[in-house]
Amino acid sequence: MFDWNDLRYLLAVAREGSTLAAARTLSVNQSTVHRRLVELERRAGFALVVRHPTGYRLTALGEALLPTAERVEAEVAVLQNQIHAHGNELVGVIRLTCPEPLVSRLVGSPYLDLFHEKHPGLKIEFVMSDRYLDLGKGEADVALRSGEPDDETLVGRKIADSIWAVYASKSYLQHHGRPERVDDLGHHALVGFDGMLVNHRAAKWLSAVAPGAKVIARNNSVLGVLHAVKSGVGVAPLPTAIADMEEELVQVLPPVQDLTRGWYLLTRADLRQTPRIGSFFDFTFRHLNLVRPILMG
Repeated sequence: MFDWNDLRYLLAVAREGSTLAAARTLSVNQSTVHRRLVELERRAGFALVVRHPTGYRLTALGEALLPTAERVEAEVAVLQNQIHAHGNELVGVIRLTCPEPLVSRLVGSPYLDLFHEKHPGLKIEFVMSDRYLDLGKGEADVALRSGEPDDETLVGRKIADSIWAVYASKSYLQHHGRPERVDDLGHHALVGFDGMLVNHRAAKWLSAVAPGAKVIARNNSVLGVLHAVKSGVGVAPLPTAIADMEEELVQVLPPVQDLTRGWYLLTRADLRQTPRIGSFFDFTFRHLNLVRPILMG
């Protein structure tokens, strides 16, 4: 089978009458045109052009193939135009991955409603997992993540701060009192982090400031820790974005500077250039006044 791309060189020589003129048309050097013609003839098994004193002419077979080659050229152009048009259309799905507690806040805010109103052909689809999804492998298109990005293949920017503070339920405070300082946490029942969260910065901080405290419960998700704290069994650090929304919870200690990280909007470099993803990034950057309360509480 010959390389379909070589038909471009045959057509250019047929139209221009010489390899030099064909090279100018195709923006390549003359030797490239000659080499590609030779390769096309080798794969076809027959001569397609003949050199004359005034340039090149097609052989009888070349002349017979010319109309078909021109139709192939036209169809390739149609195919390229279809692909280009699809790439420029603001239609399709944007697969967004983010921590599970953020989903309800994003959906309940005007942020996504305004985006869909501006781009009705685009749909945000949440892709959830207990682990960080690999954008490089196509597991999601866009990620909202806290912490400095460590994947050099991703591009994006910081859009907010991820703030954590220590919380307890009203019922817990009624029965056990309120910690006034970080040092007091060692004398209170704690809700700890388990599973994939054992290495989370909040888990490490809690172990460091209250190494001898009694851990009354553990959970492998932030929402699970939040529900445990709401039940009144213990105290734990939680993101202000979700904990401040719970009437039963009280912020007993102020935001912990050691737990503060940035919120980043990230995607692959190649996707960032597409109209579909570009429109989402541009919209988000223009409406940070809507996004930051969702991420920061």
